[in-house]
Amino acid sequence: MSGGLFVMFILAILVVVTIAKTARVVPQQSAFVVERLGKYHKTLNAGFHILVPFIDTVRYKHSLKETAIDIPEQVCITRDNVQVGVDGVLYLKVLNAERASYGISDYQFALTQLAQTTLRSEIGKIDLDRTFEERTNINVQVVNELDKASEPWGVKVLRYEIKNITPPKDVLNAMEKQMRAEREKRAVVLTSEGQRDAAINEAEGEKQQVIKASEAKRQQQINEAEGAAQAILAIATATAEGIRKVAESTQVPGGFEALQLRVAEQYIARFGELAKSSNTLVLPATVSDVGSMIALAMNVIAKQPASPAPPTTKP
Repeated sequence: MSGGLFVMFILAILVVVTIAKTARVVPQQSAFVVERLGKYHKTLNAGFHILVPFIDTVRYKHSLKETAIDIPEQVCITRDNVQVGVDGVLYLKVLNAERASYGISDYQFALTQLAQTTLRSEIGKIDLDRTFEERTNINVQVVNELDKASEPWGVKVLRYEIKNITPPKDVLNAMEKQMRAEREKRAVVLTSEGQRDAAINEAEGEKQQVIKASEAKRQQQINEAEGAAQAILAIATATAEGIRKVAESTQVPGGFEALQLRVAEQYIARFGELAKSSNTLVLPATVSDVGSMIALAMNVIAKQPASPAPPTTKP
């Protein structure tokens, strides 16, 4: 009885193992490579599959998801002979599970080594100062070289990204000093340009001020000249009008005598003001001659003939 139970137990184990080797469930975004009697048979995609027990064997399992591989830091030498430490991240994806299984033993290790050698080659083509600004171009070149090499392996290299570029400490100190000097230089240049612009603006302002002042002065002189001309014209017009009125008044009876009296009054008034308005005064030999001169002037005015009467025609 115990022997029968043992046989049944062995048969149960055999059935379980057979079912495990026969039925296979492949997860999503995965691919299983099946060998039949040691030779490639087929690739199982996502889903449920039945295999021939003890004949078909799942030899390789691949993930079809995008995979990120860390590229360890390595020492690269730039074109100007400066050592820098560079590391990065490589992104790849398996497109053909069969070639990824039989094309190379370990495609991840191979791509990691190839990425390092290609990166050293690309860093050696440029100077240290350009390594930071040429990161995008370096990434593109590395991807192109790796993609060519990985095509027979059924692996697609999607992109490569440099994480860090670390120069030596002495080089970092020199770069910091250079950057500080460049910033100080830019500050001095900006200050001088500001002073120059301020001087130009100030000179331009003074120029405009002088121009405006000269234009205002010219306009003032023009206005004053026009005002003086109008005043002279008004005075001349008034004088002419006064003379005309005086001339008309001499034609009426008693007009000429009134004119003579006015001239005598003005003569006496101006002679009296002469001593007040001048430091130098010429007088006759005797003071009494002044009175005689005034009397003479009055006599001359008195002796002037009257205005002739208008001629009359005899019949």
